[in-house]
Amino acid sequence: MNEETNIIAGRNPVFEAIKARTEISSIMVAKGSTEGTIKAIISTARKKKIPVKEVSPVKLDGLVPQGNHQGVVAIISPIKYQSLNDIFKIAEEKGEDPLIVILDGIEDVHNLGAIARTAEACGAHGIVIPMHRAASVTTTSVKASAGALMHIPVCRVTNITVAMDEMKKKGLWIAGADMEGAQPYYKSNLKGPFAIVIGGEGQGIRRLVLEKCDFTVNIPMKGRMSSLNASNAAAVILFEVLRQRENQ
Repeated sequence: MNEETNIIAGRNPVFEAIKARTEISSIMVAKGSTEGTIKAIISTARKKKIPVKEVSPVKLDGLVPQGNHQGVVAIISPIKYQSLNDIFKIAEEKGEDPLIVILDGIEDVHNLGAIARTAEACGAHGIVIPMHRAASVTTTSVKASAGALMHIPVCRVTNITVAMDEMKKKGLWIAGADMEGAQPYYKSNLKGPFAIVIGGEGQGIRRLVLEKCDFTVNIPMKGRMSSLNASNAAAVILFEVLRQRENQ
């Protein structure tokens, strides 16, 4: 059964959805299908900063069992993505220092959902995710978040480091969660306007993003495991942020 129920299949329907500014998480095209209308879809989607992924025809057949996808499927986002300014505005309206979670390359939609659930529970004002090579908000991630993704703003950006520069201009301090972090998370000052960067499941935080962080924190590990799952690491640090804020 197709778990992504919010889809549009077929060349003309997908093209019209793009032109109508439908909130699209990503577009999947069958490998080798780059001629005619498909070529125009890819070009228009990229101009509108919509991620385009080449997948096997079998993948599309799984999404559209009746098989009339014509080599292209659009995954419609169940939420409306917000801007960084929207997130700052929410924090300002609440009279709170901004708290933002930056996800650098989280690819598993279940991890995205789990992190969103924790972020919302800890009072974060928004989540920032990259446009490409990362999980986007889908019906599956919304389910994994227990509905939290319907409540916490998500901002999708083309360049994480540029977004970090914007945050710094707003006075945020940015920490990177890294196994080789400079000090344990609980010994770090996580108060005030703050953002935490959580790296992808495999490579962690990318070098350029890590270099943009103001400081790094680690989670001490005493057992045989050297690291935590990304969503678990996010939970540990976010609840420490909440603890420090509550004890100010």
